[in-house]
Amino acid sequence: MIIDLPRFLIEEQKYWSELEEQLDQMEREPTARLSLEQVRRFHYLYQRACADLVKIQTSAHEPAVCGYLELLVARAYSEIYESRQRVHGGRRKILSAFGAFPRAFRRHLQAFALSVLLTLAGVVFAAGALYFDAEAKAVIMPFPQLRGSPNERVRQEEKGESDRLDSNRARFSAFLMTHNIQVSVFTLSLGITGGIGTAILLFYNGAVLGAVSADYIRAGEGVFLLGWLLPHGVIEIPAALIAAQGGFVLAGAWLAGNRRKSLVGRLRDVSRDLVILISGVAALLVWAGLVEAFFSQYHEPRLPYSVKIAFGCVELAALAFYLFVVGRKAERSTAPTLGSD
Repeated sequence: MIIDLPRFLIEEQKYWSELEEQLDQMEREPTARLSLEQVRRFHYLYQRACADLVKIQTSAHEPAVCGYLELLVARAYSEIYESRQRVHGGRRKILSAFGAFPRAFRRHLQAFALSVLLTLAGVVFAAGALYFDAEAKAVIMPFPQLRGSPNERVRQEEKGESDRLDSNRARFSAFLMTHNIQVSVFTLSLGITGGIGTAILLFYNGAVLGAVSADYIRAGEGVFLLGWLLPHGVIEIPAALIAAQGGFVLAGAWLAGNRRKSLVGRLRDVSRDLVILISGVAALLVWAGLVEAFFSQYHEPRLPYSVKIAFGCVELAALAFYLFVVGRKAERSTAPTLGSD
């Protein structure tokens, strides 16, 4: 039991910070070798943190400190007891990067859920606006080509109007990749506004999606809409949501986080996950740009909508499996048991 809690926290903080710095260094340089003295010091700091965690768990007034120590002990535990495969450097880095993105994504699921809710709010708002007032279309639609008749647009596309891109698809794909990645970085960086800018951008994007969807569905062109949007949209939309997720993580570190740490310390805590998230988003958007330019722009009769819709469903299932399943076995194998050494 801790008699003088404030004094205990002040005295132990330096040991926790030292352990955290060593863990950050190990994660930055996973192949670096430690000297015997460094190993002994690391093990001492780990044991001390474990003992402090047991003590702090008896205090009902410090849940934030308890949560911080639980995470710190879990990270140290995984470094000491994790069973690592002997993989050559290049392959090891690839495997590590492949699993890092979904793990970083799952560490901040609440921020992702907020991104989804704000986008859905925009979708519902715009769809409702168009349902009750057809004149709202001219205000909500951001591009002139979307303000015309959906039936006329579908007729033109199916007659081969999209062939205008045939000699320019590589450039169009590069433009999509570059533009979407820039927007995603901007969305994440808006977290510095306390998440307000990120939230506004999400709501606006949802409103555009809702307006376009409602317009085409009301015109009886729902199948065309699915065939047009699904192949690239099932990757592009989640990528935008994950970028916004990063923005809310940044906002959380900026506004709240562990108040016992400085702002710089809180930002440093989330910086690694933010880099991983935006890197994963960029990779997803590269794929989405290729699909949109070389697949989504082809319509019936050249390419059946059923094929395009099925392709989009397969992509969505693969992405969901990657984000929510990949790496879970490693997480379970490195999770510490209460009371373990």
